[in-house]
Amino acid sequence: MDADACPVKPEVYRVAERFALPVVLVADQWMRVPDNERITLVVVARAFDAADDRIVELADESAIVITADIPLAARCIDKGASVLSPTGRPFTEDNIGDTLATRNLLADLRGAGEVTGGPAPFGDRDRSRFLQALDTMVHAVRRRREGRR
Repeated sequence: MDADACPVKPEVYRVAERFALPVVLVADQWMRVPDNERITLVVVARAFDAADDRIVELADESAIVITADIPLAARCIDKGASVLSPTGRPFTEDNIGDTLATRNLLADLRGAGEVTGGPAPFGDRDRSRFLQALDTMVHAVRRRREGRR
């Protein structure tokens, strides 16, 4: 999980507990995490993309990566990971190209002085959508893993 400013950490902890899954949080500074043997905090140097690079190193076909960072999502998809935004939007091979292009277009517009607005405030609907999508993704990853045995 891309732990810096992630609004759904408590939800991830609950789902991980229910399914007995490990959780790895990656951040560039120490943060309080629940005292649970399945939860690990990895603190990386405060260098450009250090956290992203570590998340990509850890990503594989059995990983579910939680991030709002679209370029990071694309890198994790390339490694075979399942990727979910904190608002419950899955990033997939089918939608990541368009998502990256839109992100880059909006960045260019902001750079040119256009007012494009920011993301909508994170709310209860986002949290609910995230929990539903995470549950679906956990089941899909488990089915995929069992199919390889």
